[in-house]
Amino acid sequence: MRNSRRGEVDPFIVMDVMEQARAAEAAGRHIIHMEVGQPGTGAPRAAIERLSADMAGDPLGYTVGLGLPELRARIAQHYCEWYDLELDPERIVITAGASGAFLLAFSALFDTGERVGLGAPCYPSYRQILKALDLVPVDMPTTLEARMQPVAADVAAHDLAGLIVASPANPTGTMLDIDAMRALARACEATGAAFISDEIYHGLGYEGRAVSALEVTDEVYVINSFSKYFSMTGWRVGWMVVPQDHVRKIERLAQNMFICPSHASQRLALHAMDCAPELDLNVDVYRANRALMLAELPKAGLDKFAPPDGAFYVYVDVSDYTDDSLKFCREVLDKAGVAITPGLDFDPVEGHKWVRLSYARSTEDIREGLVRLATFMDELRAML
Repeated sequence: MRNSRRGEVDPFIVMDVMEQARAAEAAGRHIIHMEVGQPGTGAPRAAIERLSADMAGDPLGYTVGLGLPELRARIAQHYCEWYDLELDPERIVITAGASGAFLLAFSALFDTGERVGLGAPCYPSYRQILKALDLVPVDMPTTLEARMQPVAADVAAHDLAGLIVASPANPTGTMLDIDAMRALARACEATGAAFISDEIYHGLGYEGRAVSALEVTDEVYVINSFSKYFSMTGWRVGWMVVPQDHVRKIERLAQNMFICPSHASQRLALHAMDCAPELDLNVDVYRANRALMLAELPKAGLDKFAPPDGAFYVYVDVSDYTDDSLKFCREVLDKAGVAITPGLDFDPVEGHKWVRLSYARSTEDIREGLVRLATFMDELRAML
């Protein structure tokens, strides 16, 4: 049967690592999971209980394409509570996870062949979704000095139709301050490039809260998700804030692509927004795990990284030990029983010398994983 070149995208390597770790566990090994960007906790208990009651009394059929009005209103309230922003709920679109939001945003903003800038390293699915839509991802190298974030000069230098930024970022955990966010927004406005801000790790900040792009401009698509802070990865529900004059365009696309996001997931998301005390306890665990990572990784000889401001990742330069991060990660899994992700997932050019470690699991797991990594690194250095 014939094939479309749109399907010729690279694999999401972290998912392959997850499968290798699963196979090792099936063979009886104990694996510490530091590969996947997934909270070790589930959705808030009180939210699950309220959803159960909803399901007992309601068949939970289709919702309107833009999402439950009460959830859109609650998200608008969230922007007031977290950022002191007055936001019209009509600008909020509920999506099938952040992934669904990216599909909608890229479809609404760009035509075939247009160039969209990414600060490398970055979340790999940006690149692959753009390719699948016949768009051109443009990797813009970042530096440790700029905390591995794009800078305003990159926008004009690369002749972009759009720019995607993430703060806190995956895989680095670094954040843009308000001046850097404003400079990027202005650079996009000056060149006519669309500005897209991925804010799915908001709420997971350790050196102050993250800045929303909505604090500096309304000419932006802001994408968020219930997967990370709200601990709802498998429920696949997120949201997007778009300019007022883009709402109807997004609505038409959403109706035809998705009909609507899962009704049950939307109800759970609505309830989860009232569970901050439980969710903040999760953040306390990540904060403790981050402190462990920052203290113990340098002792293991893994000291080349930008200290993360948020999310739950550390992106480490391992070029002193290898120029093949895929092989390095396989050896760490095989010899140490720790699953970590090769940097090639995030940067196809420089990622061969980087790895990402997630600290989203329990502190007990992270502590054990660091002990195993230190032993592995001692043995590796003895062989060099």
